[in-house]
Amino acid sequence: MSVPSDLPVWQELKAHHAAMADLHLRELFAADPARFSTFSRRFGDLLVDFSKHRITGETLGLLIELARQAQLPAWIERTFNGEMVNHTERRSVLHVALRNRSDRPILVNGADVMPGVNAVLEHMRKFADQVRRGKWRGQTGKRIRDVVNIGIGGSDLGPKMVCEALEPYGDPTLRMHFVSNVDGAHISHVLAECDPETTLFIIASKTFTTQETMTNAHTARAWLIKELGDETAVAKHFVAVSTNAEGVRKFGIDTANMFEFWDWVGGRYSLWSAIGLPILVYIGMEHFIELLEGAHAMDEHFRTAPLEENLPVILAMLGVWYIDFFGAASQVTLVYDDYLRSLPDYLQQLDMESNGKSIDRESQPVTVNTGPILWGGLGNNGQHAFYQLLHQGTHLVPADFLAPAHSPNPIGDHHAILLSNCLAQAEALMVGKTEPQARAELEKQGLSGEALEQLLPYKVFPGNRPSTSLFYRHLTPQVMGSLLALYEHKVFTQGVIWNINSFDQWGVELGKQLANAILPELKGDRPAGGHDSSTLGLIAFCRTPD
Repeated sequence: MSVPSDLPVWQELKAHHAAMADLHLRELFAADPARFSTFSRRFGDLLVDFSKHRITGETLGLLIELARQAQLPAWIERTFNGEMVNHTERRSVLHVALRNRSDRPILVNGADVMPGVNAVLEHMRKFADQVRRGKWRGQTGKRIRDVVNIGIGGSDLGPKMVCEALEPYGDPTLRMHFVSNVDGAHISHVLAECDPETTLFIIASKTFTTQETMTNAHTARAWLIKELGDETAVAKHFVAVSTNAEGVRKFGIDTANMFEFWDWVGGRYSLWSAIGLPILVYIGMEHFIELLEGAHAMDEHFRTAPLEENLPVILAMLGVWYIDFFGAASQVTLVYDDYLRSLPDYLQQLDMESNGKSIDRESQPVTVNTGPILWGGLGNNGQHAFYQLLHQGTHLVPADFLAPAHSPNPIGDHHAILLSNCLAQAEALMVGKTEPQARAELEKQGLSGEALEQLLPYKVFPGNRPSTSLFYRHLTPQVMGSLLALYEHKVFTQGVIWNINSFDQWGVELGKQLANAILPELKGDRPAGGHDSSTLGLIAFCRTPD
């Protein structure tokens, strides 16, 4: 397949969309009292309700047929078999091997990767156990109390998000910190909260050359040596997640405390690997295994379930339906769970770095719309900020609502109020408010005549805004693993439909290259030149003495 719009079912979907475009969700629910049962699925403790989507059984059937005609089952098999699906970087894509709790052989170039995966996991376990039991001591003999992960992108977003999400399972004697921004304010603020005698740094960089990460790492190193007065302290307070043993050694880290991973682990899919070391240190091996087991269960579901019942496939195809047939440019993640406050940022990288592509697998420009602009935040806060656009704006923005049925912090009516708002917002986006309903409300308030007629249009809500509700009883490590794997496979499925490579990220390279050229010019090491007048003017402004 090269052009998805050339597939026979694509034209059927276009015709079907024309017939569905003016159909309101109110009508669909009125016509089918069992709509929730028809368009919702359970996966363990996870409930996925997609009944508030502008679809019928025919719509879903056509979308599933699109997945078949795009050869999705074959792509799934190729991926799980370790074939080189990341063709531009000539790599397999095997984050599923990192959580392969069945331990079935997974081959790359004829070699089973599972022994290596299990060996690194055991290395991580032993180290984490030392830290958690107080056996790993700093230079002055004190136990570790603060753990600072220094990374960026996938080496930061995933571990940070999971540590926040699973805080109820974390070691209360440990404080977790995450530094990613090269802005000196970030590392300064974190170091100000830490005691050098009781702080452990985890430097996460595959090459050990990532500019932002290594700049922050050297700042932390200098701080530690200054505070403790001994360069040998580095080995007691720093470990590395990397493949560059020489670079790690030169930094002063004992390579026995270097945790490796492989080129078939993409950054945004890497929290399951040694990049997840801070997660393991924080929640312990038992809960980390539960996280892996939850993801593995979703992997097996994605690999074996019929497409019609396959949750990642269903969610992916709904996204394709809105992006390519309704012209929806963005997708919003609305989290009614404070523990998941960083999930929208994590999903933003997962989705936009994976499918923000305009060249297909045959090196040709794509002819359809690809990945959405993904954004979001805490839903209850958003109700007092950006929900206005969702309800009455001119953009169609499909939404994901996430919420726990039960709270780990049962305080008064807090959780009931939180859930009532979540349920009400999803319902309001779906049903809206008609003109007769708005008129009746205004009349009840005592308005009439010209005053009523002038205010009336502002009180009408169009509704018909689609959403998925992903609810869970409790945010356990297992549920967390399943939820994240669900989104990973959704993104991959959409990449298959659009015939793009979801696993490279060449779009991040150009800015890095230009930054390397500008840096010596900003520092005054060489004259600025070879840039446009805007860039030259900005460089000159920044070089003006304070």
